[in-house]
Amino acid sequence: MTSWFLLQACGAKMIKGKIRGAQKPGTQIVGTVSLKHVYEIAKIKQSELRLSNLPLYGLCKSVIAQAKTIGVQVVP
Repeated sequence: MTSWFLLQACGAKMIKGKIRGAQKPGTQIVGTVSLKHVYEIAKIKQSELRLSNLPLYGLCKSVIAQAKTIGVQVVP
């Protein structure tokens, strides 16, 4: 779910009917998102029952880490 939100926020292109991340995440960037996007995605994740007890700071760090793994750059 986090990956989908990140790819939607950065405006990634659809390939064969699916939105895809980077083929080489360490070197290729498919788009950028701002910290505001990261915060909003973390707020959505915090509304899930199993993640409701986690602090927002930790969820933001989790979203940033997920962005790095799919090739989305987070800018301030």
